[in-house]
Amino acid sequence: MIFEIIFWTSALIIFHSYVLYPWLLSLLSSNKIIQYALFKDDDDLPKVSILISAFNEEEVIEKKINSIFENDYPENKIEVLLGSDCSFDNTNSIVKRLTEKYPNLHFFEYTVRQGKGNVINQLYEKSTGAILILTDANVIFDRNTIFEMIKYYKTPKIGLVDTNMMNVGMKKDGISFQEKAYISREVLIKNQESVLWGTMMGPFGGCFSIRKELYEKVPKNFLVDDFYINMKVYEKKFAGINSIDSIVYEDVSNNLKDEFRRKIRIATGNFQNLVAFRKLLLPLNSGLSFSFLSHKVLRWIGPFVIILSLLSLIILSFNSKFYLIALALQLFSLIVPLLDYILSKSSFHISLFRFVTHFYTMNLALLIGFFKFLNGVESNVWKPTKRNQ
Repeated sequence: MIFEIIFWTSALIIFHSYVLYPWLLSLLSSNKIIQYALFKDDDDLPKVSILISAFNEEEVIEKKINSIFENDYPENKIEVLLGSDCSFDNTNSIVKRLTEKYPNLHFFEYTVRQGKGNVINQLYEKSTGAILILTDANVIFDRNTIFEMIKYYKTPKIGLVDTNMMNVGMKKDGISFQEKAYISREVLIKNQESVLWGTMMGPFGGCFSIRKELYEKVPKNFLVDDFYINMKVYEKKFAGINSIDSIVYEDVSNNLKDEFRRKIRIATGNFQNLVAFRKLLLPLNSGLSFSFLSHKVLRWIGPFVIILSLLSLIILSFNSKFYLIALALQLFSLIVPLLDYILSKSSFHISLFRFVTHFYTMNLALLIGFFKFLNGVESNVWKPTKRNQ
Protein backbone atom coordinates (compact mmCIF):
# COMPACT_ATOMS: atom_id res chain seq x y z
CA MET A 1 0.00 0.00 0.00
CA ILE A 2 2.78 2.43 0.92
CA PHE A 3 4.47 1.97 -2.46
CA GLU A 4 1.20 2.67 -4.28
CA ILE A 5 0.87 5.90 -2.30
CA ILE A 6 4.45 6.84 -3.20
CA PHE A 7 3.88 6.13 -6.90
CA TRP A 8 0.58 7.97 -7.23
CA THR A 9 1.82 10.91 -5.16
CA SER A 10 4.88 11.13 -7.42
CA ALA A 11 2.72 10.95 -10.54
CA LEU A 12 0.38 13.63 -9.16
CA ILE A 13 3.28 15.98 -8.40
CA ILE A 14 4.61 15.75 -11.96
CA PHE A 15 1.10 15.98 -13.43
CA HIS A 16 0.17 18.98 -11.30
CA SER A 17 3.29 21.00 -12.06
CA TYR A 18 3.45 20.39 -15.81
CA VAL A 19 -0.21 19.82 -16.77
CA LEU A 20 -2.81 20.61 -14.11
CA TYR A 21 -1.35 23.91 -12.88
CA PRO A 22 -1.00 25.43 -16.40
CA TRP A 23 -4.53 24.22 -17.19
CA LEU A 24 -5.91 25.82 -14.01
CA LEU A 25 -4.17 29.08 -14.87
CA SER A 26 -5.68 29.07 -18.36
CA LEU A 27 -9.13 28.36 -16.95
CA LEU A 28 -9.02 30.95 -14.17
CA SER A 29 -7.43 33.70 -16.29
CA SER A 30 -9.68 33.19 -19.30
CA ASN A 31 -11.02 36.51 -20.64
CA LYS A 32 -9.09 38.43 -17.96
CA ILE A 33 -6.40 41.05 -18.51
CA ILE A 34 -3.98 42.86 -16.24
CA GLN A 35 -5.92 45.88 -14.94
CA TYR A 36 -3.81 48.61 -13.38
CA ALA A 37 -3.50 52.37 -13.75
CA LEU A 38 -1.05 53.00 -16.59
CA PHE A 39 1.22 55.83 -17.66
CA LYS A 40 0.44 57.31 -21.06
CA ASP A 41 3.26 58.09 -23.46
CA ASP A 42 2.72 61.86 -23.05
CA ASP A 43 2.85 61.72 -19.22
CA ASP A 44 5.84 62.85 -17.19
CA LEU A 45 7.49 59.44 -17.22
CA PRO A 46 9.92 58.28 -14.52
CA LYS A 47 13.65 58.25 -15.13
CA VAL A 48 15.03 54.82 -15.95
CA SER A 49 18.47 53.43 -15.13
CA ILE A 50 19.46 50.51 -17.36
CA LEU A 51 22.11 48.27 -15.77
CA ILE A 52 24.22 45.93 -17.91
CA SER A 53 26.98 43.55 -16.87
CA ALA A 54 29.03 42.56 -19.92
CA PHE A 55 31.75 39.94 -20.37
CA ASN A 56 33.30 39.58 -23.85
CA GLU A 57 30.22 40.79 -25.74
CA GLU A 58 31.91 42.34 -28.80
CA GLU A 59 29.53 40.56 -31.19
CA VAL A 60 26.35 42.08 -29.75
CA ILE A 61 27.16 45.05 -27.53
CA GLU A 62 26.81 47.78 -30.17
CA LYS A 63 23.50 46.40 -31.41
CA LYS A 64 22.31 46.20 -27.81
CA ILE A 65 23.19 49.80 -26.95
CA ASN A 66 21.72 51.13 -30.19
CA SER A 67 18.47 49.27 -29.50
CA ILE A 68 18.19 51.07 -26.16
CA PHE A 69 18.72 54.58 -27.45
CA GLU A 70 16.56 53.99 -30.53
CA ASN A 71 13.65 53.27 -28.18
CA ASP A 72 10.55 55.46 -28.16
CA TYR A 73 11.09 56.25 -24.47
CA PRO A 74 12.32 59.87 -23.93
CA GLU A 75 16.12 59.80 -24.18
CA ASN A 76 16.49 62.40 -21.42
CA LYS A 77 14.74 59.93 -19.08
CA ILE A 78 17.24 57.14 -19.81
CA GLU A 79 20.67 56.46 -18.38
CA VAL A 80 22.67 53.36 -19.21
CA LEU A 81 25.27 52.08 -16.77
CA LEU A 82 27.42 49.37 -18.33
CA GLY A 83 30.03 47.45 -16.37
CA SER A 84 32.59 45.42 -18.30
CA ASP A 85 33.42 42.43 -16.10
CA CYS A 86 37.09 42.02 -17.05
CA SER A 87 36.34 41.67 -20.78
CA PHE A 88 39.41 40.88 -22.88
CA ASP A 89 37.91 41.16 -26.37
CA ASN A 90 36.86 44.42 -28.09
CA THR A 91 33.88 45.09 -25.80
CA ASN A 92 35.60 47.92 -23.93
CA SER A 93 36.76 49.81 -27.01
CA ILE A 94 33.32 49.52 -28.64
CA VAL A 95 31.52 50.86 -25.57
CA LYS A 96 34.03 53.70 -25.11
CA ARG A 97 33.41 54.76 -28.70
CA LEU A 98 29.65 54.67 -28.16
CA THR A 99 29.88 56.91 -25.07
CA GLU A 100 30.81 59.71 -27.48
CA LYS A 101 27.62 59.09 -29.45
CA TYR A 102 25.37 58.65 -26.40
CA PRO A 103 26.07 61.07 -23.50
CA ASN A 104 23.74 59.08 -21.22
CA LEU A 105 25.85 55.95 -21.62
CA HIS A 106 28.20 55.54 -18.64
CA PHE A 107 30.98 52.95 -18.82
CA PHE A 108 32.69 51.24 -15.89
CA GLU A 109 35.61 48.91 -16.49
CA TYR A 110 36.42 46.18 -13.96
CA THR A 111 39.87 44.61 -14.15
CA VAL A 112 39.03 41.67 -11.85
CA ARG A 113 36.10 39.29 -12.51
CA GLN A 114 33.18 40.24 -10.28
CA GLY A 115 30.32 38.07 -11.49
CA LYS A 116 27.10 39.45 -12.96
CA GLY A 117 25.32 39.92 -9.63
CA ASN A 118 28.20 41.81 -8.05
CA VAL A 119 28.59 44.11 -11.07
CA ILE A 120 24.86 44.89 -10.99
CA ASN A 121 25.08 45.62 -7.25
CA GLN A 122 27.81 48.19 -7.90
CA LEU A 123 25.99 49.77 -10.84
CA TYR A 124 22.86 50.03 -8.70
CA GLU A 125 24.75 52.26 -6.24
CA LYS A 126 25.67 54.64 -9.08
CA SER A 127 22.17 54.77 -10.62
CA THR A 128 19.89 57.80 -10.35
CA GLY A 129 16.64 56.55 -11.93
CA ALA A 130 13.43 55.75 -10.08
CA ILE A 131 13.13 52.51 -12.05
CA LEU A 132 15.93 50.04 -12.72
CA ILE A 133 16.05 47.83 -15.80
CA LEU A 134 18.42 44.89 -15.43
CA THR A 135 19.33 43.44 -18.80
CA ASP A 136 21.92 41.22 -20.48
CA ALA A 137 24.16 42.40 -23.28
CA ASN A 138 22.80 39.90 -25.81
CA VAL A 139 19.12 40.81 -25.26
CA ILE A 140 17.95 43.26 -27.92
CA PHE A 141 15.17 45.78 -27.28
CA ASP A 142 12.17 46.45 -29.49
CA ARG A 143 11.19 50.11 -30.05
CA ASN A 144 8.52 50.00 -27.33
CA THR A 145 10.26 47.71 -24.86
CA ILE A 146 10.99 50.33 -22.21
CA PHE A 147 7.63 52.12 -22.21
CA GLU A 148 5.66 48.85 -22.19
CA MET A 149 7.48 47.95 -18.97
CA ILE A 150 7.45 51.34 -17.29
CA LYS A 151 3.78 52.17 -17.93
CA TYR A 152 2.66 49.82 -15.14
CA TYR A 153 4.58 51.71 -12.47
CA LYS A 154 1.84 54.32 -12.27
CA THR A 155 0.20 51.81 -9.92
CA PRO A 156 2.05 52.12 -6.58
CA LYS A 157 1.75 48.44 -5.66
CA ILE A 158 3.61 47.29 -8.78
CA GLY A 159 7.17 46.52 -7.73
CA LEU A 160 8.57 44.51 -10.64
CA VAL A 161 7.71 44.13 -14.33
CA ASP A 162 9.00 41.35 -16.58
CA THR A 163 9.36 41.30 -20.38
CA ASN A 164 8.20 38.97 -23.13
CA MET A 165 11.25 37.23 -24.56
CA MET A 166 11.05 36.29 -28.25
CA ASN A 167 13.40 33.62 -29.56
CA VAL A 168 15.63 33.96 -32.60
CA GLY A 169 18.45 31.87 -34.07
CA MET A 170 16.74 28.48 -33.93
CA LYS A 171 18.32 25.50 -35.72
CA LYS A 172 16.91 22.09 -36.58
CA ASP A 173 19.85 20.02 -35.41
CA GLY A 174 20.02 21.12 -31.78
CA ILE A 175 17.67 21.75 -28.87
CA SER A 176 16.67 25.32 -29.69
CA PHE A 177 13.11 24.41 -30.80
CA GLN A 178 12.51 22.60 -27.51
CA GLU A 179 14.05 25.47 -25.54
CA LYS A 180 11.86 27.93 -27.47
CA ALA A 181 8.73 25.91 -26.69
CA TYR A 182 9.67 25.75 -23.02
CA ILE A 183 10.37 29.48 -22.77
CA SER A 184 7.22 30.45 -24.68
CA ARG A 185 5.14 28.31 -22.34
CA GLU A 186 6.85 29.89 -19.34
CA VAL A 187 6.00 33.39 -20.61
CA LEU A 188 2.34 32.40 -20.92
CA ILE A 189 2.27 30.92 -17.40
CA LYS A 190 3.91 34.01 -15.92
CA ASN A 191 1.45 36.29 -17.68
CA GLN A 192 -1.47 34.28 -16.31
CA GLU A 193 0.01 34.41 -12.79
CA SER A 194 0.26 38.17 -13.25
CA VAL A 195 -3.39 38.45 -14.22
CA LEU A 196 -4.63 36.34 -11.32
CA TRP A 197 -2.46 37.26 -8.35
CA GLY A 198 0.35 39.64 -9.35
CA THR A 199 2.81 36.90 -8.35
CA MET A 200 4.65 36.18 -11.58
CA MET A 201 7.20 33.50 -10.69
CA GLY A 202 10.68 34.50 -11.76
CA PRO A 203 11.31 37.21 -14.36
CA PHE A 204 13.24 36.58 -17.55
CA GLY A 205 16.75 37.21 -16.26
CA GLY A 206 17.82 38.81 -19.53
CA CYS A 207 15.56 41.84 -19.04
CA PHE A 208 13.22 42.97 -16.27
CA SER A 209 12.56 46.13 -14.27
CA ILE A 210 12.13 46.99 -10.59
CA ARG A 211 11.50 50.05 -8.45
CA LYS A 212 14.87 51.25 -7.22
CA GLU A 213 13.73 51.49 -3.60
CA LEU A 214 12.75 47.80 -3.67
CA TYR A 215 16.05 46.52 -5.04
CA GLU A 216 18.12 44.53 -2.57
CA LYS A 217 21.68 43.55 -3.29
CA VAL A 218 22.05 39.92 -4.26
CA PRO A 219 24.31 37.92 -1.90
CA LYS A 220 27.76 37.46 -3.41
CA ASN A 221 27.47 33.69 -3.78
CA PHE A 222 23.91 33.57 -5.20
CA LEU A 223 23.70 32.14 -8.74
CA VAL A 224 20.13 33.09 -9.76
CA ASP A 225 19.94 36.80 -9.05
CA ASP A 226 16.71 37.55 -10.93
CA PHE A 227 14.61 35.13 -8.85
CA TYR A 228 16.16 36.42 -5.63
CA ILE A 229 15.30 40.02 -6.57
CA ASN A 230 11.79 38.95 -7.59
CA MET A 231 11.03 37.19 -4.31
CA LYS A 232 12.38 40.09 -2.24
CA VAL A 233 9.71 42.24 -3.91
CA TYR A 234 7.02 39.81 -2.73
CA GLU A 235 8.43 39.79 0.79
CA LYS A 236 7.72 43.53 0.84
CA LYS A 237 4.09 42.92 -0.26
CA PHE A 238 4.48 44.41 -3.75
CA ALA A 239 3.25 42.81 -6.98
CA GLY A 240 5.31 41.41 -9.83
CA ILE A 241 3.83 41.09 -13.31
CA ASN A 242 4.71 40.15 -16.87
CA SER A 243 4.21 42.74 -19.61
CA ILE A 244 3.33 40.71 -22.69
CA ASP A 245 3.80 43.80 -24.89
CA SER A 246 7.32 44.58 -23.65
CA ILE A 247 9.17 42.52 -26.24
CA VAL A 248 12.87 41.69 -26.26
CA TYR A 249 14.85 39.37 -28.51
CA GLU A 250 17.42 36.75 -27.59
CA ASP A 251 18.82 33.82 -29.52
CA VAL A 252 18.15 30.54 -27.74
CA SER A 253 20.85 28.01 -27.02
CA ASN A 254 21.27 25.25 -29.60
CA ASN A 255 24.03 23.29 -27.88
CA LEU A 256 22.84 20.66 -25.41
CA LYS A 257 26.17 20.55 -23.56
CA ASP A 258 26.31 24.32 -23.05
CA GLU A 259 22.65 24.50 -22.10
CA PHE A 260 23.10 21.62 -19.66
CA ARG A 261 25.92 23.47 -17.92
CA ARG A 262 23.73 26.58 -17.69
CA LYS A 263 20.82 24.59 -16.25
CA ILE A 264 23.07 23.06 -13.58
CA ARG A 265 24.08 26.56 -12.49
CA ILE A 266 20.44 27.68 -12.42
CA ALA A 267 19.42 24.54 -10.54
CA THR A 268 22.05 25.18 -7.89
CA GLY A 269 20.73 28.71 -7.52
CA ASN A 270 17.15 27.45 -7.35
CA PHE A 271 17.90 25.50 -4.19
CA GLN A 272 19.64 28.55 -2.72
CA ASN A 273 16.44 30.51 -3.33
CA LEU A 274 14.23 27.73 -1.99
CA VAL A 275 16.02 27.89 1.35
CA ALA A 276 16.08 31.70 1.36
CA PHE A 277 12.34 32.07 0.65
CA ARG A 278 10.88 28.89 2.17
CA LYS A 279 8.68 30.99 4.47
CA LEU A 280 6.77 32.29 1.44
CA LEU A 281 5.33 28.80 0.95
CA LEU A 282 2.97 29.54 3.85
CA PRO A 283 0.07 30.08 4.11
CA LEU A 284 -0.82 27.68 1.31
CA ASN A 285 -4.10 29.48 0.56
CA SER A 286 -2.39 32.56 -0.91
CA GLY A 287 -1.76 33.14 -4.60
CA LEU A 288 1.93 33.67 -3.85
CA SER A 289 2.44 30.35 -2.06
CA PHE A 290 0.31 28.43 -4.58
CA SER A 291 2.23 29.77 -7.58
CA PHE A 292 5.60 29.34 -5.83
CA LEU A 293 4.82 25.73 -4.93
CA SER A 294 3.14 24.74 -8.20
CA HIS A 295 5.33 26.57 -10.69
CA LYS A 296 8.72 26.25 -9.04
CA VAL A 297 9.15 24.05 -5.96
CA LEU A 298 7.39 20.96 -7.34
CA ARG A 299 9.55 21.18 -10.47
CA TRP A 300 12.72 21.62 -8.44
CA ILE A 301 12.07 18.36 -6.57
CA GLY A 302 11.25 16.62 -9.86
CA PRO A 303 14.34 14.36 -10.02
CA PHE A 304 13.63 12.96 -6.57
CA VAL A 305 10.00 12.37 -7.53
CA ILE A 306 11.09 10.50 -10.68
CA ILE A 307 13.46 8.30 -8.66
CA LEU A 308 10.78 7.51 -6.07
CA SER A 309 8.31 6.72 -8.83
CA LEU A 310 10.75 4.32 -10.49
CA LEU A 311 11.66 2.53 -7.25
CA SER A 312 8.03 2.12 -6.22
CA LEU A 313 7.11 0.76 -9.66
CA ILE A 314 9.89 -1.83 -9.50
CA ILE A 315 8.42 -3.20 -6.27
CA LEU A 316 4.78 -2.94 -7.39
CA SER A 317 5.46 -4.61 -10.76
CA PHE A 318 6.04 -8.01 -9.13
CA ASN A 319 2.35 -8.36 -8.27
CA SER A 320 0.52 -6.27 -10.87
CA LYS A 321 0.43 -6.22 -14.67
CA PHE A 322 -0.71 -2.59 -14.57
CA TYR A 323 2.36 -1.49 -12.63
CA LEU A 324 4.56 -3.73 -14.79
CA ILE A 325 3.34 -1.88 -17.89
CA ALA A 326 3.81 1.46 -16.11
CA LEU A 327 7.37 0.42 -15.21
CA ALA A 328 8.08 -0.58 -18.80
CA LEU A 329 6.84 2.79 -20.04
CA GLN A 330 8.95 4.72 -17.54
CA LEU A 331 12.03 2.64 -18.37
CA PHE A 332 11.46 3.26 -22.07
CA SER A 333 11.17 7.00 -21.46
CA LEU A 334 14.50 6.86 -19.62
CA ILE A 335 16.28 5.38 -22.65
CA VAL A 336 14.67 7.84 -25.08
CA PRO A 337 17.51 10.38 -24.58
CA LEU A 338 20.01 7.70 -25.63
CA LEU A 339 17.91 6.83 -28.70
CA ASP A 340 17.57 10.53 -29.47
CA TYR A 341 21.34 10.93 -29.30
CA ILE A 342 21.96 7.96 -31.62
CA LEU A 343 19.37 9.18 -34.13
CA SER A 344 20.74 12.73 -34.05
CA LYS A 345 24.13 11.41 -35.14
CA SER A 346 22.41 10.33 -38.35
CA SER A 347 20.69 13.73 -38.67
CA PHE A 348 17.36 12.09 -37.86
CA HIS A 349 15.21 13.99 -35.39
CA ILE A 350 11.96 12.94 -33.72
CA SER A 351 10.35 15.93 -32.01
CA LEU A 352 8.72 13.87 -29.25
CA PHE A 353 12.05 12.22 -28.43
CA ARG A 354 13.74 15.61 -28.31
CA PHE A 355 11.13 16.94 -25.85
CA VAL A 356 11.60 13.88 -23.62
CA THR A 357 15.36 14.46 -23.78
CA HIS A 358 14.84 18.08 -22.82
CA PHE A 359 12.67 17.04 -19.85
CA TYR A 360 15.18 14.55 -18.48
CA THR A 361 18.08 16.90 -19.15
CA MET A 362 16.41 19.54 -16.97
CA ASN A 363 15.81 17.03 -14.19
CA LEU A 364 19.34 15.65 -14.33
CA ALA A 365 20.61 19.23 -14.10
CA LEU A 366 18.39 19.75 -11.05
CA LEU A 367 19.79 16.63 -9.40
CA ILE A 368 23.40 17.68 -10.02
CA GLY A 369 22.58 21.23 -8.97
CA PHE A 370 21.14 19.96 -5.69
CA PHE A 371 24.38 18.22 -4.75
CA LYS A 372 26.40 21.27 -5.80
CA PHE A 373 24.15 23.31 -3.51
CA LEU A 374 24.81 20.88 -0.64
CA ASN A 375 28.55 21.23 -1.22
CA GLY A 376 28.23 25.02 -0.95
CA VAL A 377 28.63 27.80 -3.50
CA GLU A 378 31.71 29.95 -3.01
CA SER A 379 31.44 32.21 -6.07
CA ASN A 380 28.80 33.47 -8.49
CA VAL A 381 31.31 34.06 -11.30
CA TRP A 382 30.37 31.93 -14.29
CA LYS A 383 30.99 31.72 -18.02
CA PRO A 384 27.98 32.86 -20.10
CA THR A 385 26.37 30.28 -22.38
CA LYS A 386 27.49 30.61 -25.98
CA ARG A 387 24.52 31.60 -28.13
CA ASN A 388 23.97 31.48 -31.88
CA GLN A 389 24.78 35.13 -32.58
